[in-house]
Amino acid sequence: MKRVLITGGTSGMGLSATKLFLEKGWKVMAVDINGDRGEKLIKELNKKGYNDVYFYKCNIAKDNDVKILYDYTMKTLNGIDSIINNAGIWTGGMLHETKEEDWNRIFDIDVKSIYLTSKYFVPYMIENGGGTIVNTASVSGMFGDYNMAAYNAAKGAVVNMAKAMALDYGKYNIRVNNVCPSACATPLFLSNPKKVVDLFNEANPLKRICTPEEVAKAMYFLASDDSSSCNGVNLPVSGGLDVHTGQPVQ
Repeated sequence: MKRVLITGGTSGMGLSATKLFLEKGWKVMAVDINGDRGEKLIKELNKKGYNDVYFYKCNIAKDNDVKILYDYTMKTLNGIDSIINNAGIWTGGMLHETKEEDWNRIFDIDVKSIYLTSKYFVPYMIENGGGTIVNTASVSGMFGDYNMAAYNAAKGAVVNMAKAMALDYGKYNIRVNNVCPSACATPLFLSNPKKVVDLFNEANPLKRICTPEEVAKAMYFLASDDSSSCNGVNLPVSGGLDVHTGQPVQ
């Protein structure tokens, strides 16, 4: 039975990933900073017959927290086969308007957290024949947006970090890839005013935004042996939003 760690694994895309990996027969360590939500999720999943799921409350941007997470995961799962670095936040605004604390926070959670999980878990993968790492980047890491400078910069770092990691770790049979969603129909996003959601749906070539379940399927594909030759890939889950030049319809 394979083992996966999913950060941000109790809500949104991460929750869908937690459920999908369980359905596929994996042992899952779901990680989140919200302890109450995590404990509630475990109880719900246990009632549905999923007993190979565990939760750990962790500030994924703090070194010592991730070190303890590593120790707990090794003890509980007896190893690791895949890491889904899904935890992330968003902040808007032009660069000169962005507060320093907001800049630091988004880089801590969206970028530094990947460094920290790699720092502690990659040595195990190297010593034990390999594994897979899947990061949640974004189409906003591949292209620019209006009023999203900090988010674009953070997700852009994730986009390029996966390429560097793929080069460094491929020889150890560790594959590193990203999923790059567009706006996603999570409960949080759908809590926006309807006119905002409608604008995002209309801007998409499919005339709808992606779902958490669709992103989770892409995560699973990249984590599993089905993608055995995929390495350093930034896989858009965007409905084709990323293929447009931005020019008006002729």
